[in-house]
Amino acid sequence: MASNNLPEENFEGGDFNFDDDGDDDQLVATNAGRKRLFSKELRCMMFGFGDDKNPYTETVDLLEDLVIEYIAETTHRAMEIGRTGRVQVEDIIFLVRKDPRKYARVKDLLTMNEELKKARKAFDEIKYVGNEGKLK
Repeated sequence: MASNNLPEENFEGGDFNFDDDGDDDQLVATNAGRKRLFSKELRCMMFGFGDDKNPYTETVDLLEDLVIEYIAETTHRAMEIGRTGRVQVEDIIFLVRKDPRKYARVKDLLTMNEELKKARKAFDEIKYVGNEGKLK
């Protein structure tokens, strides 16, 4: 392994003092009472991408904060496009149109959603016809 001339850092203590501009108080105030929504899913995704089976809680919390910030920011941007105050699928597509990976993923998810709707409808029709035959 190549040696770089940087000092080795030890982050195990967890005592960090960042006195840059005081944004930490705002971050703590907004996230302190919030229930973690995606912790389980993020842990599974992190493991799938090569992290430890049980990643540090702080890491998962940080990643969740980033995900929620991205979702909120994207939602606000989508509300400003198209019909003001409403988010529609077309607005999300418009926002991700220049990012090929995100655009392809959105298209895949929308296609899958349509296929699931059709499959549910076909299943319900078969189930309805089956129940109708039993009643006669």
